[in-house]
Amino acid sequence: MNFLRGVMGGQSAGPQHTEAETIQKLCDRVSSSTLLDDRRNAVRALKSLSKKYRLEVGIQAMDHLIHVLQTDRSDSEIIGYALDTLYNIISNDEEEEVDDVEEENSTRQSEDFGSQFTEIFIKQQENVTLLLSLLEEFDFHVRWPGVKLLTSLLKQLGPQVQQIILVSPMGVSRLMDLLADSREVIRNDGVLLLQALTRSNGAIQKIVAFENAFERLLDIITEEGNSDGGIVVEDCLILLQNLLKNNNSNQNFFKEGSYIQRMKPWFDVGDENSGWSAQKVTNLHVMLQLVRVLVSPTNPPGATSSCQKAMFQCGLLQQLCTILMATGVPADILTETINTVSEVIRGYQVNQDYFASVNAPSNPQRPAIVVLLMSMVNERQPFVLRCAVLYCFQCFLYKNQKGQGEIVSTLLPSTIDATGNSVSAGQLLCGGLFSTDSLSNWCAAVALAHALQENATQKEQLLRVQLATSIGNPPVSLLQQCTNILSQGDKIDRRGSKIQTRVGLLMLLCTWLSNCPIAVTHFLHNSANVPFLTGQIAENLGEEEQLVQGLCALLLGISIYFNDNSLESYMKEKLKQLIEKRIGKENFIEKLGFISKHELYSRASQKPQPNFPSPEYMIFDHEFTKLVKELEGVITKAIYKSSEEDKKEEEVKKTLEQHDSIVTHYKNMIREQDLQLEELKQQISTLKCQNEQLQTAVTQQVSQIQQHKDQYNLLKVQLGKDNQHQGSYSDKTQVNGIQSEEVGRLREELEELKSNQELLQSQLAEKNSLIENLKSSQASPGTNEQSSATASARDSEQITELKQELATLKSQLNSQSMEITKLQTEKQELLQKTETFAKSVPVPGESEAGMATKTTDVEGRLSALLQETKELKNEIKALSEERTAIKEQLDASNSTIAILQNEKNKLEMDVTDSKKEQDDLLVLLADQDQKIFSLKNKLKELGHPVEEEDELESGDQDDEEDEDEDDGKDQGHI
Repeated sequence: MNFLRGVMGGQSAGPQHTEAETIQKLCDRVSSSTLLDDRRNAVRALKSLSKKYRLEVGIQAMDHLIHVLQTDRSDSEIIGYALDTLYNIISNDEEEEVDDVEEENSTRQSEDFGSQFTEIFIKQQENVTLLLSLLEEFDFHVRWPGVKLLTSLLKQLGPQVQQIILVSPMGVSRLMDLLADSREVIRNDGVLLLQALTRSNGAIQKIVAFENAFERLLDIITEEGNSDGGIVVEDCLILLQNLLKNNNSNQNFFKEGSYIQRMKPWFDVGDENSGWSAQKVTNLHVMLQLVRVLVSPTNPPGATSSCQKAMFQCGLLQQLCTILMATGVPADILTETINTVSEVIRGYQVNQDYFASVNAPSNPQRPAIVVLLMSMVNERQPFVLRCAVLYCFQCFLYKNQKGQGEIVSTLLPSTIDATGNSVSAGQLLCGGLFSTDSLSNWCAAVALAHALQENATQKEQLLRVQLATSIGNPPVSLLQQCTNILSQGDKIDRRGSKIQTRVGLLMLLCTWLSNCPIAVTHFLHNSANVPFLTGQIAENLGEEEQLVQGLCALLLGISIYFNDNSLESYMKEKLKQLIEKRIGKENFIEKLGFISKHELYSRASQKPQPNFPSPEYMIFDHEFTKLVKELEGVITKAIYKSSEEDKKEEEVKKTLEQHDSIVTHYKNMIREQDLQLEELKQQISTLKCQNEQLQTAVTQQVSQIQQHKDQYNLLKVQLGKDNQHQGSYSDKTQVNGIQSEEVGRLREELEELKSNQELLQSQLAEKNSLIENLKSSQASPGTNEQSSATASARDSEQITELKQELATLKSQLNSQSMEITKLQTEKQELLQKTETFAKSVPVPGESEAGMATKTTDVEGRLSALLQETKELKNEIKALSEERTAIKEQLDASNSTIAILQNEKNKLEMDVTDSKKEQDDLLVLLADQDQKIFSLKNKLKELGHPVEEEDELESGDQDDEEDEDEDDGKDQGHI
């Protein structure tokens, strides 16, 4: 490594050469001295030289210092010196004052040295593990320099050091112990270390969070005085941000641990006009940002809403609203508070309702929304504050139909305060919409558009708004006034951007007319609107006006797509013909495409918050970009569609409606059949009750018959044979009379059972026909099963091909790794040769020019090897990305197969349910037949002959005739 000494010592060979020799001697003492005091003194001398001669000490002494850390752990003093020396070598902190050019050059060189020495240190992962084990030492002279050294390593090569710590056993846990250190300097530097450790690494963030980091950091913030604390509070807050930002797991853990409640005291600042130090402003700013991390619109909706709920329940939202309405709050804190309140209430109805009820402490009292809107339309307010108020208003109306209705109602004639004592939100928006400040025009138009977002009712209500433009003239509608201002263009002298007012009005009109045919009819009813739009689109204007042309094309397209053809002069087909004649379809579509191609369109589509560097960039609204993306394609199709295609489309819609009606009809049929089944079940239960009653009646009749037999025997004994004959005959008549009544009743019940059986058979036939229809309708799912089978076969072939490609890529990766290993061994051999060559160089006799030539040659070879190594690493990275893509394709194929299998199983279950329902009906009929059969048997047991069903009626008639004959004979006999 001595050849690098010559690079640094080429300019002044004298003194630096002497220092290099001194460093070499000190290194020899460190490595060869047997006495601990000698080694300790040598390391202390190296530490004193390490700042000024950083390169020389780093090249010659790093290995010796690492060896000291390994072998001399029993002596804390020498370990501390070694750690301080390594920190001076690796750290890029520059303390000397130099000129600007020299300072820039030295800073770049210092950063390069720091990263190179860090790479050398972490090349052996055992060095980082050794450093982690040293942090367990409680001695201040070991622990503090160890913390500083590890922090410097993370700053230089963070991702590499993070991976080493991540795989090190108990690595993160050892670092977490630093937060519990009683010495504040170690605790504070431990916070900085954890900041560097958790940056952009989700796995380490989760481990740190589950090591009770939230509890410890919040305790430190409380101990330091919350927002009144020093820079330690700021460091803890930044660490909390690292742990929570874009980490859904940690956010959920933070909420479930009830840590949101502990954030409320941070914002207990009161209504003060003094005491706002620079550090307090910084702390509060970071605290507000931390609240926004938990309720960011980019978080999953469920997680955001649960955090919003917790913030309302613990009173944090109320505390923020207090700061919002307080006096003496710095402007930047007020702006950030407005943004924070915006995201706390965004899309959560309870918080939005609370915000609507907040009043400003003024006389007379005014709602906070009105006070904020006053700031938005006031051109003397700071630009960032006006943007924050607009964002707050948008968040208040986001998915809040109740709030939208309240805003629009303030514009309706029945709710306007005739006395003029109070100003409403709607009046402020109209005032901003028609003011001479273009930024106020844009903000008011966007705010009013958000009051109509996805709310057809309010779009229709806003058509009722009438404006008094001047004394003596009749009032005009708000829609008409917007189009009037739009048509005037640049005739009105306004402050600000030339096109900002027109863009805002066009965005408002597009939002208003979309999905609202009644508003389209009102717009087209003014005969001047369509000629104005076609004239704007057809002109060839400059680049600034192209955006206005695109928005005019969008508005005209909306008027076609959502047109209900209620105006004969502006029907869909006539408007299309007008476009084709005046503009041309291709030209119209090209102008429509100007919107999405604008450079500020993509910027506005990224985040809901209107965050612009200056007012002239304030062109597009985030929600409007969604509307453009939704309507651009359908308007293009509508323009190219002919009248015949429109008719076909209407026919298809009618067919779909008919199909839906058929499906609804069948659903109703099935519902009716279910009701009939319930009725049948109830009938069966009633029949069971009747059966039990019949059984009790039969039992009673049997007992009566037995009594009559006993009476008959008694009379036979008493009256003799003659009287016995008469008595017996009369008894039989009586018994037969009883039996005939019971038999008649049983016949009636038998008739009812037969009718019930016929009803069940007809219902069974209906069910069978329904099952046949279901089977026929499931024929198409069968084809789907076949298609899914073929698709799964095709997917399996693709999977096989992908596996083969993966195998080839793995083989390529193995060969590349072998080449890298070979190159590394060659590099080690060259380094060894270089060292031996440097040692064999004669000191005084050889010229410096020859030495420099050899050094340059070897250095060139070394740089070439480093370049080759970097290229091979890049190739390995590309191969790993390719392998990841192939795995994703395999996962997608497997998920497709699983979806098809689930559909197949669902269809099989439907067929099984239909069969089961049919079997249940058959079982019911079988039970009914069995009951009828048992009743017949009981009739037979009673002595009444019962015939088969087909002969039952004729048999009944014969029985009646026989009974009549028997009665006649009996009477004759008497």
